Order: sequence, then structure tokens, then C-alpha cells
Amino acid sequence: MSRRRIIGPIFFNATITTAAYMEIFNTFVNQLDNEELSIGYFQQDRATSHTSHASMAEISLFFGDRVILKGLWPPHSPDLTPPDYFLWGYLKGRVYQNKPRTMDALKANITEEIQAVTADVLARTFQNMARWVQSCLDANGGHFQHVMMSSHFSHNEHTPVEISLQYLHRRSNY
Repeated sequence: MSRRRIIGPIFFNATITTAAYMEIFNTFVNQLDNEELSIGYFQQDRATSHTSHASMAEISLFFGDRVILKGLWPPHSPDLTPPDYFLWGYLKGRVYQNKPRTMDALKANITEEIQAVTADVLARTFQNMARWVQSCLDANGGHFQHVMMSSHFSHNEHTPVEISLQYLHRRSNY
């Protein structure tokens, strides 16, 4: 996911070993354009298959020092990434709206909904990300979601996805 577009989806039906992850990664890389390959950053979690020597060597071939991994990201702040705090929740409600009954129907819904995400939605999501990152910095990498909920949106309890959707809705009304 970038400020401009969402790459994928990439579907897989296997346990994610290093070899399987490299296959998924190469499928991903093949969808990138030259600009994304030359200036884009790649972020992943700490799963063993993602951080193995073989995986990191392959990833470094494409992204060099533009890999965001452990040590560069607060360990208890996975919700800082747009897929985590926005995309998965946004898509889930839309993908299951027509109650798909087969795996093929589910995959078709996922593909359709990802393709329907507009550039404006992506831009607003990344604007919101900047606010999340700043709140994390203000909290010295500690818990900060409660600050975002109370100071930026409302005094009700909301998940990061609900907050992102509220933010997008409010911004779209301006």
C-alpha cells in the first residue's frame, strides 16, 4: 500500500516458509513500477520467514536500506501502518457485505474492493498516518491510541479503524 495505490491482492494457500514468502515477495515486486522500486520503502513484521537471512538478502536486493524492520519501528505499535489501522477494517465490512459463500467469491470481492479504493482515500489515509506517527513519537513509542481517541475525534471508545473512518468521513465533508 502506498500513497498512490494498493499493490495486490496476492493470494496464497500455504504455510509461510521462507521459500513461500520469497515467492509472495517476488510477486509483489513484479507489480511495482520503476519509481516505487527506486524510492519506495518496504515494511514488514518480524515473522521468522520475513526476517530469515535468505529473505533479507532478497529484499535488500530491491530495497537496499529502505526496509523498515525491527529497531526502526516501535515494537508495540503495529497499528501505525495504514493496512493495520485502516485497510483491513475498511475492506472487511465491504468484502462481506454480499456474504460470499465460496473462496472464489471471497477473492473476487477482495479484488474488487481493493481496486475500488480511490486515490483520495489513500491520500487521506496517509495524512491520518502522519497524525498516528506523531502521537506515537509524543508518547515516546508507548501506548497512544487513547490520546488519539480523546483529543482528535471523540470521547467514545473506538478502534483505530473506526477512528480512521471517522477521520475520512469528516474530511470528505469539507
